[in-house]
Amino acid sequence: MTNAHQQLDAWIDAHFDEEVRFLQALVQVPTDTPPGNNAPHAERTAALLADMGYTAEQHPVPAADVQAYGMQSITNLVVRRRFGAGGPVIGLNAHGDVVPPGEGWSQDPYGGAAVDGKLYGRASAVSKSDFASYTFALRALESLGAELKGGVELLFTYDEEFGGELGPGWLLQKGLTKPDYLLAAGFSYQVVTAHNGCLQMAVTVHGKMAHAAIPDTGVDALQGAVAILNALYAQNARYKTITSQVAGITHPYLNVGRIEGGTNTNVVPGKVVFKLDRRMIPEENPAEVEAEVRRVIAEAAAGLPGITVEIQRLLLADSLKANPANAPLVNALQKHGEAVFGEPIPTSGTPLYTDVRLFGAHGIPAAIYGAGPRTVLESNAKRADEHLVLDDLRRATKVVARTLLDLLS
Repeated sequence: MTNAHQQLDAWIDAHFDEEVRFLQALVQVPTDTPPGNNAPHAERTAALLADMGYTAEQHPVPAADVQAYGMQSITNLVVRRRFGAGGPVIGLNAHGDVVPPGEGWSQDPYGGAAVDGKLYGRASAVSKSDFASYTFALRALESLGAELKGGVELLFTYDEEFGGELGPGWLLQKGLTKPDYLLAAGFSYQVVTAHNGCLQMAVTVHGKMAHAAIPDTGVDALQGAVAILNALYAQNARYKTITSQVAGITHPYLNVGRIEGGTNTNVVPGKVVFKLDRRMIPEENPAEVEAEVRRVIAEAAAGLPGITVEIQRLLLADSLKANPANAPLVNALQKHGEAVFGEPIPTSGTPLYTDVRLFGAHGIPAAIYGAGPRTVLESNAKRADEHLVLDDLRRATKVVARTLLDLLS
């Protein structure tokens, strides 16, 4: 099969400029989430795929569901390619939504400029790059004209930033996909087989407003929030004593990312809202974690006369746990990753949480691998000047194409 692998590599090299142009076109259509008006990107992607001979099923999520979710529009795409009977169906999932670009860019975040071997733009690395790597890996595979068994599904979704429930979660719930293996967008130098879970909450602390000149007539919600925050932050010292057995994942952590409240400088604040993010290692039970966080908040508030608290769960994303059934996929990725990149490609976990957990919850063996650097930090993902090294895109496309050939031959 070595000759077939070389043929795949040669086809990808010959069509690489076209792959870069495809990625540039994807970057040039914004998918800032929020606000999450992402149907236009799906329409553009479907048109580009049609130019390559692929029919992309367009599955719009009902507007009422999307708006209740806090977004504006979602259309998920599915491209199905079937070969001979008897082999596995391999799903390739990447998400097109991304956080807004923010400030400090040296390049247009929607320009898709290629400079010194790097392609700049919001979502160039995470994860429109894998729209390109997965599409061109499939095209390379089909160029062989080989006798294959099974099939490939390109699954391009648009709500990872909001938790994936109306992207992969919706496709799975509706029975629109259930592959035998799932490969999801990642980076080129490791195969990720497990990841953290995440609990997010909004905590509203109620007191009683008063004039700052007569503060005793009120109840300071901010002071109440400070006491609760101190109790929550104290948990981080305990979390550091809890160690995950998954390489790449260390320990649980709690972060408060947003605080707002009060009405004016000369008013005792009557309400403060803060939002917290509690990362869960794969060994933890999400229900127990949520119960504990609620207990810590309630106990801290109980010692504060006049303070009441409301807690709203914003997100409960389970972890992805290692699944030995993914071995054929993982082994092929590692073998070809080492051959193409010239270095061992380890397996590990990641402290991020991803849409892959949704496939795992359906019993689908999964792994995370795609075009990108060694770390999120190197890519500038979610920061100014996000970029992708084009040689990583080229080589990752070869690894994915070779892996598909092995699994479908």
